[in-house]
Amino acid sequence: MKRYIFYIMVALAFAACSKNDAVLDGSHVKITFAISGDFTLTSHDFTRSLTADGKDMADVWVLDYVDGTLVQQLHQSDNTAADFGTPTLNLSIGTHHIYFVASRGVGAVLNTTTHVLTFTSVRDTFWKDYAITITSGTSSGNRSVTLDRIVTKLKLTFTDAIPEGAATFNVTPSSWHYGVDYTNGEPSEATANGTITVNIPSSEIGVVNEAVSIFGFSSATEWTTDIDINCKNSADAVLGSTTITSAPFVRNRVSEYTGHLFGDNGGMTLSLNTAWDDAYQGTW
Repeated sequence: MKRYIFYIMVALAFAACSKNDAVLDGSHVKITFAISGDFTLTSHDFTRSLTADGKDMADVWVLDYVDGTLVQQLHQSDNTAADFGTPTLNLSIGTHHIYFVASRGVGAVLNTTTHVLTFTSVRDTFWKDYAITITSGTSSGNRSVTLDRIVTKLKLTFTDAIPEGAATFNVTPSSWHYGVDYTNGEPSEATANGTITVNIPSSEIGVVNEAVSIFGFSSATEWTTDIDINCKNSADAVLGSTTITSAPFVRNRVSEYTGHLFGDNGGMTLSLNTAWDDAYQGTW
């Protein structure tokens, strides 16, 4: 299972000459959260790269709650910055729930009223609710937080050659989750019959075993949905189509389907993604 581990380094300095010490004005503690752990971390030229499955994370959100009230938030969106992945917060005395989200999703919209983070295109995403109590005697030291993957993935492999004129693959689940409640890590309300379109470069024409993957948020309880799949040309004419009935999904698992899209004879093979839980085998 891919995870992110946050090592929280709490540096307390008690020099009386400065209010910029770790304990700020006696009521706050400055804490820097340094991301490290079971993922690829690359540092060069004063920049850091956080990578899962060979893809860089694009954003890190940190939302600090005390007694159910949001007291501060931080969003890092420049993944080439020297401090990317090392957010710093000044935490007040008291018990905090700090919600961490790291994602490479596209088109993020954060709604702190509904506690939902939504993406126009969901990609790999990790989350954690971390509780910490700050007191006037909080001492320096390291703390760790493990972020867990909160998405599922559908991988489609088309075993016949992509025909001339093909422009898009279009995947339409009858139900799909594009958002997550960042306070509990559960998917937000499902969207019905939303189509996910993947453009086909001209270089892919004639290619066999082309793979298309889509991500969605999921709970840890398995659920199913029907999926319509087609390929269209630039004039929106359908070149090939198929339907998968009751495809099962669960958090941190790849559901892998393989078969013909432009012919009648289908077939399935199963493979395992070692970075995820065991793949699910299905037919269309």
